[in-house]
Amino acid sequence: MKKGILGTKVGMTQVFAKDGTLIPVTVVEVLPNVVTQIKTVEKDGYDAIQLGYLDVREKVSNKAKVGHTKKAGTSPKRFLREVRGVQVGDYTLGQVLDASVFASGEMVDVSGVSKGKGFQGVIKRYNQSRGPMGHGSQYHRGVGSLGTMLPMHVLKGKKLPGHMGHELATIQNLEVVQVDLENNVILIKGSIPGPKKSLVMIRTAVKKGEKVNDAIELITYEVKEDGSVEETKEVASPEASEESSPEDSTVDEAEETESAQEDSTSEASLEDKAE
Repeated sequence: MKKGILGTKVGMTQVFAKDGTLIPVTVVEVLPNVVTQIKTVEKDGYDAIQLGYLDVREKVSNKAKVGHTKKAGTSPKRFLREVRGVQVGDYTLGQVLDASVFASGEMVDVSGVSKGKGFQGVIKRYNQSRGPMGHGSQYHRGVGSLGTMLPMHVLKGKKLPGHMGHELATIQNLEVVQVDLENNVILIKGSIPGPKKSLVMIRTAVKKGEKVNDAIELITYEVKEDGSVEETKEVASPEASEESSPEDSTVDEAEETESAQEDSTSEASLEDKAE
């Protein structure tokens, strides 16, 4: 089943699994997503839901956006994006979605606007090779031949210097490492497009959407009041501690046997003395 959610890229960090593996992850903050519209095949020609993300003031919005979001019973949103191919029957107008949409081990595709690189030449933009750097070369980082003599113009599709980056990009088949509902973040293995604080969309992977890996057990840490960091240890439940374990019962039986042997020895010594 396809699903998706909008989030904000926070940055990259690393986590450690309990087997010692270091995993680089991207932290995506997922604030509440509101279903602002539900599209169906009968009415719109395809199934999709429209998600609204990040509230804005009515003063900086317009009447069309305010009226559109009021139908869903919510405030105007800065971003409106569609997620196609979902089961529209599982959603209701005005429903609020959070990070719990995805779970650890699921495979996702992440889309965002890549970092802008400004105006760049063909060597950086298209990985072309430069000419000799000797002074007599007179050709170092040029574009190269622009065309033949017959057309007398630059052919369409010629790779030339220009604006690089700031394009919609998608990274496929990334794994969800952890979903932290307390902090409203999703940890995704690897890097995703875009700078920090940029909008990203997380969707079920097109190629490996049905694949679900085993959840990775991560090492968690706790910061104390004095600023020191300590690994969080699993605390046994009171019920488990009250119940005696097989090892405890074995120890008790051994102690009882030892005490019985001591009693029998003391009784035998008393009988010897009486005689």
